[in-house]
Amino acid sequence: MVRISIAASLLAFAASALALSTERDAPTTLCGATQTIAAEDEAAVQRQISNMRSQRSAGSTALRAGTVPVAVHIITCNGRGDISDSRIQQQIGILNSDMGNTGYSFSLSSIDRTANCDWFNGVNQGTTQERQMKSALRRGGASTLNFYTVEFTGGLVGYATFPSSYRSNPTNDGVVNHFESVVGGSLSPYNLGTILTHEVGHWVGLYHVFQGGCSGSGDLVSDTPPQSTISRGCPVGQDSCSGGGVDSVRNHMDYSQDSCRNQLTAGQIERLQAQMSLYRGI
Repeated sequence: MVRISIAASLLAFAASALALSTERDAPTTLCGATQTIAAEDEAAVQRQISNMRSQRSAGSTALRAGTVPVAVHIITCNGRGDISDSRIQQQIGILNSDMGNTGYSFSLSSIDRTANCDWFNGVNQGTTQERQMKSALRRGGASTLNFYTVEFTGGLVGYATFPSSYRSNPTNDGVVNHFESVVGGSLSPYNLGTILTHEVGHWVGLYHVFQGGCSGSGDLVSDTPPQSTISRGCPVGQDSCSGGGVDSVRNHMDYSQDSCRNQLTAGQIERLQAQMSLYRGI
């Protein structure tokens, strides 16, 4: 009995240490998409939402529907960073499952691979390497999702541009993620494939659910309660803004771990539909 007790204690200690190690080593910044769209663009979005609601009041209940082509650009350095075609196909399947209630589907149109250590290690928002990479590789127009994979340092996992930004800088449009966040990668707990869903959430026009904290207009969606805390792990029941409802820790636009996030609200879908029609023509 003593030996069993000691063994059980050792196993419990090992599991605890592993959990602490995973938490300690988990990415810290996660997403670099922290900008807000211009006031005149937001006014246009609100007018579009009002028009959509008027159409629903008149009897039209169908969501807008469209197919988004996806051009995938895999950047490698001395072989590091390569992702198999089968994993990319699986990743697009996860994206379609997560976004299935939005009216939009995503169709893999191309995969290319570029061996460039400078891009692999140096791409980030606004860097020379980012401009070079996107200028050389980007395909399609406003309705094409360009998805790039590189390796970030400093805890960043991904970032994206917003629909209204395409008009002023079309070459910059797209999503850039850490290659290990693609499904099957090693970036636990952000390696089950829903980081792409989070970043595509920005690409279709959504803010983080904790945008603006407990006061102000927040993420400009009425059915996501005010939230001031970035969620880690899966803290179901967390309530960082008392009186407004529990935090949206299962929402794709929070920072909860991949296994926790699985929701978009009706208000978020309305907002993304307005921006996809306005700025991406879908």
